[in-house]
Amino acid sequence: MRQTILACCIFILVSACSSEPVTSPNLETDLDRRVWHFLNSNGGDWDLENVPATDGRLLYDLIVENGYTNALDIGTSTGHSSTWMAWALSKTGGKLVTVEYDAIRHRKALDNFEKAGLLHIIDARLADAHELVPALEGPFDFVFCDADKDWYINYLNAVIPKLQEGGCFAAHNVRSWLIAPEGFLEYVDSLGMFETTVEGSPSGVSVSYKRSALRP
Repeated sequence: MRQTILACCIFILVSACSSEPVTSPNLETDLDRRVWHFLNSNGGDWDLENVPATDGRLLYDLIVENGYTNALDIGTSTGHSSTWMAWALSKTGGKLVTVEYDAIRHRKALDNFEKAGLLHIIDARLADAHELVPALEGPFDFVFCDADKDWYINYLNAVIPKLQEGGCFAAHNVRSWLIAPEGFLEYVDSLGMFETTVEGSPSGVSVSYKRSALRP
């Protein structure tokens, strides 16, 4: 019990230290200003299962800069990462599917999406991602994984056939000394079909672009 409490306290400290302020994208529209105000006014309300703002901005930039339009978020929690992604998709004309298994978090996420003005862009599913992700038709050009770490490889394998060439599979916490998914980065590299970097906050976001052809 003491070890569990200590681990939780350390995780709280690490999460707090990695939540650095971020600059806003260009606030060109009323929706931009509404989302940015929402993110800033609710900055202290995101629970520990959400990404820090640094990584939320990274997801936003990846979608906008690559023009992605069909995104999947595995692990909604209360919607911080989904809000950043949906905001980016409002720029590209895209849509987001996001899945969460916890009913309380799902309801809170829906409330957050409505307050941010992004509910019309988001298809929020209350479901077990182990079952739903393999059943989704796709195709997707952007996938973000921030769910149960020991299932990351399974999620990746489930979406690879549905991930378009040039698409991106991003995964959170890949360098966290406390909860990093064991063997995940090595597995991605072994497939020979992704170009991968690790970016974002100290806990690490892997950014893996699907190649148009397998490397020799």
